[in-house]
Amino acid sequence: MNTFGNIFRLTSFGESHGEAIGGVIDGCPAGILLDTEFIQNELNRRKPGQSKLTTARKEPDKVEFLSGIFEGKTTGTSIGFIIRNTNHHSSDYENLREAFRPSHADYTYQLKYGHRDHRGGGRSSARETIARVVAGAIAKLVLKEYNIEITGYVSQIGTIHLDTHYKQLDLSRVETTPVRCPDPDIADKMITQIEEAKAKGDTIGGVISCVCTGVPAGLGNPVFGKLSAALASAMMSINAAKGFDYGMGFDGIHERGSSINDIFYKKETGDIGTRTNHSGGIQGGISNGEDIYFRVAFKPVATLLQTQTTVDKEGNEIQLKVKGRHDSCVLPRAVPIVEAMAAITLLDFFLLNKVNN
Repeated sequence: MNTFGNIFRLTSFGESHGEAIGGVIDGCPAGILLDTEFIQNELNRRKPGQSKLTTARKEPDKVEFLSGIFEGKTTGTSIGFIIRNTNHHSSDYENLREAFRPSHADYTYQLKYGHRDHRGGGRSSARETIARVVAGAIAKLVLKEYNIEITGYVSQIGTIHLDTHYKQLDLSRVETTPVRCPDPDIADKMITQIEEAKAKGDTIGGVISCVCTGVPAGLGNPVFGKLSAALASAMMSINAAKGFDYGMGFDGIHERGSSINDIFYKKETGDIGTRTNHSGGIQGGISNGEDIYFRVAFKPVATLLQTQTTVDKEGNEIQLKVKGRHDSCVLPRAVPIVEAMAAITLLDFFLLNKVNN
């Protein structure tokens, strides 16, 4: 299952320590001006080595487009692209050839395929998400034509929460802190928690919130084609993602229906809207025209720079300490990935809606 989407589809390929990561995008509308500087900037937001909070692996992550573009615009045919791997240290992973790292995909890949690439996790590595960011950047460019915008930010690291509602935040400040939290005071506390974990060779998790504005009503289909379900599927396909909720989500279980029902009213424009948006812009699995907002929970990175007990392929108990360059917290680099998967999903459903109607 290397393909995601129905009309706007991404098929990705490549491994962490292979020659390149790449993809093929089908279903992209023709005539879209491809802003290569914007696309590269999206990749720069995801790439390693961008701050002291991320892995020290240095990769230019320069995208090369191979097809589907003529005179700077999409042609409507398949868009092929690659990003070459240039700074992989495969020797750092030689001690993992026979070992199963705790909470990694090593054992399940070995069990399923009888063979695995032990270098950086191979296909299970988060480096695969580069292809998603390229496709997501192109999807963002298409959505921008319809005034649909997507903004993600870190709202929790460990025990540090950003509890302010997104409408009270200045989301233009997300990129001003290395942790990608728009509140500088909260960001400093988050950075401290990451640095404390890193100093101990440990890792830490958190939550990314995402807001999608300008989404028209009517995206999504009953009963197994719900937009909410598609977004959940998209987010849960990201490495280290462990939970998804939208609107009030799990917070709503503490309330009564009388306090969280979204009351309809007629706007000055003549359109129907809701006075509140506890539903997160989706009702019955279909977008209602309000902002779509959701959260994705990410576990602490499974790779610890500590000695851990595990077993080898024969089931023998061993002591394992991994080598190499790894993130202590995946959250800052995962923000553009969350945005990308949201953009791919929304554009796909936007195009589906046009076909169905």
